[in-house]
Amino acid sequence: MIKFFVLATCLLMITAKADDRPNIVFILADDVSPDMYGFYGNKEAKTPNIDKIAQEGVMFKTAWSSAICGPSRALIMTGAYATTTGAYYNGFFKEGANGKGFFERHPSFAKLMQNNGYRTAVAGKWHVGPAELPDNPIAGFDEYCLWESVRELAKLPGKPKHTGLWEDESTTSRFWGPCIIKNHHQLPTKKSDFGPDIFTSFICDFIEKSVKENKPFLAYYPMVGPHGARAGYPTCPIYGEVGDLGAKTNKGEESDRRFRALNDYVDILLGRIEQKVEDLGIADNTIFIFASDNGTAVTAKSRGVERGGHVIFTLKGPGIKQRGGTDEIMDFSDILPTFVDLAGGSLPAGIKVDGKSLKPFLSGESNSHREWIYGCTATSQLLRTRSHLIEVVNPVLDVPNGRFYYCGENRQGKGYVRAEKNPEHQEAQKMMRKTLQKFSALQKDDAWFQTKKGKQWLKTCSSPRAREKHLHNHSDYQHYDETL
Repeated sequence: MIKFFVLATCLLMITAKADDRPNIVFILADDVSPDMYGFYGNKEAKTPNIDKIAQEGVMFKTAWSSAICGPSRALIMTGAYATTTGAYYNGFFKEGANGKGFFERHPSFAKLMQNNGYRTAVAGKWHVGPAELPDNPIAGFDEYCLWESVRELAKLPGKPKHTGLWEDESTTSRFWGPCIIKNHHQLPTKKSDFGPDIFTSFICDFIEKSVKENKPFLAYYPMVGPHGARAGYPTCPIYGEVGDLGAKTNKGEESDRRFRALNDYVDILLGRIEQKVEDLGIADNTIFIFASDNGTAVTAKSRGVERGGHVIFTLKGPGIKQRGGTDEIMDFSDILPTFVDLAGGSLPAGIKVDGKSLKPFLSGESNSHREWIYGCTATSQLLRTRSHLIEVVNPVLDVPNGRFYYCGENRQGKGYVRAEKNPEHQEAQKMMRKTLQKFSALQKDDAWFQTKKGKQWLKTCSSPRAREKHLHNHSDYQHYDETL
C-alpha cells in the first residue's frame, strides 16, 4: 500500500509538472517585412493585437530567416541551416542520403514536442519543399488543416475534385473558396468561405480539445496571408467584394490598400485566437509568438541582401521577462531548440541543430543571446553581429567576398557604412569571415548543378536580370552602398 501511494504521488507530480509547461501558439505571417506593422513604426497599420505582443513581451529588432518560403520553413522546423539540410531555395532542396525523407534526417520541432508529451497541430500553408506532409507521422502533427493542391486531393479516398475558386488554371485558391484538406479529408468550401477564417477556427478548436485533454499543446499556424494570390492581392472580409482574388490588382494603389487590409486582418485573426485562450482560462500559461517567414514580395523576398531575410519575431507569455524591443539578435534556427527547452526536454543525440535556445535570454537568466546570426538564400550567404553585416557572399554569381558594413545601432539599411578597408573594423571583419568559413559556400562546380534540374535552376538564377535582383535591394530600399 505504501509503495502504491508513493508511486501514485510521483505520477501526480509528473502530471502536474507536465501541465505547468507552457502552451505555445506560433503564428507565421507569409511574405511580409517587419515595417508593415505598427510595433515596427508603421503608422498606417491597424495591428493592435500584434503590437500588444511586442509591448507586453519582447520584440527582436534583428531576426533573420531565409528570404524565401520553402527554405524558411525548413529552417524553422529543423533548427538547421541550408548548409546542413540542403534546403537552399524553392525547388532547390538537395536530396538526402540512404533514401531517407527530409524529416527522417532532420526531425521537426513538432515531432520533438510530440515526443515530449505535447499535442501538436498545423494549419494554413505547408510549403516545406520535399518534406513529408503532416499526414505522415514522421512530420509530428496530431492534426492538420492545410491549403492544398489538386495533386494532394487526388491522393485522398475517392479522389475528390476542387469545386471552389482558382488563382490560375492550375493553382487552387487559398483565400476565397479555398482548397483545404483537414485531417485526411477534403473540406468542401464555397465562394464565400475565406480560407484564413477556416484555419483560425481550426486552431481555436484544436486548443479547446487540448485543454479538455489536459495536455500542453503547440499550435503552429503558418498563415496563407498576407501573401497574395497568383493574380494579385485578394480582398478580405474587412475590405472589398467577396470572392475577389485580385486579378486586376497586380500593382498600384489598390494593390497597396489590399495588402494593408490583409495585414490588418492577420491582426484580427490573432485576436480571435487570443480571445479563445482567454475564454479557456489558459492565458497565463500560453506563449504567443508572431513572426514572418521572409520579407515582402517584390521589395525583399528572394533577395540575398539583409532585407530579404529580415523578419518579424516577437513573443509574450509565462517566463518571458524581457520587455520591449531588444538589440539582441536571433535567427530562426533558434526556434526548435527553444521549443524543446520550453517543453523541459533535450535534443536527441545524433541530430544536427545549428540554433541556440532563447529560453535563458527570455527568462532573464542571461542578458545576451548570441554573438552572430547566419542567413542563406539560394547561393548567397549572410552574417551579422549586433554592429556589423556581411551580405551576398556568392561565389556562384562571382561575388566571393560579398559586401561588409559597419551598422552600429542602425537598422533597416539606414546609416550602414561600407567598411572593407576601414582599419577600425578589420578585427570585426576578420572574425566574421572566419565564422563564415564554418558554412561552406556553394560553388559553380557543386554536384547538384551538374544534374538536369540543377543546370536549369542555375541558368535561370544566373541570368543578368535575376543576378541584379538577387544581389541588390529594391530601388525603394537602396539606402547604402551596394557596389560590387
